[in-house]
Amino acid sequence: MLPPSSSNTSVGQIVNVSRILRWQIYHRLQELRIPCWCPADGSLRVEVNDSVSAMLVRSTVQQFVAPRQELVDWLERCWQI
Repeated sequence: MLPPSSSNTSVGQIVNVSRILRWQIYHRLQELRIPCWCPADGSLRVEVNDSVSAMLVRSTVQQFVAPRQELVDWLERCWQI
């Protein structure tokens, strides 16, 4: 975990993903305006400031790492609700 930034409510987290996926996830998080960076050690670090940011990070990572069938099943459950 990273030390919090100047805000007392923000928390830096390391997202464990392959180096191949980290740039795709990084760019998507940037589009969502979620602070993140890729240091030289190959990790993806994300600043999570609130519950909405946490859900967006989780959702974004899931889009890239979950098996296709899992995503299809999730979408079908959403349509049923």
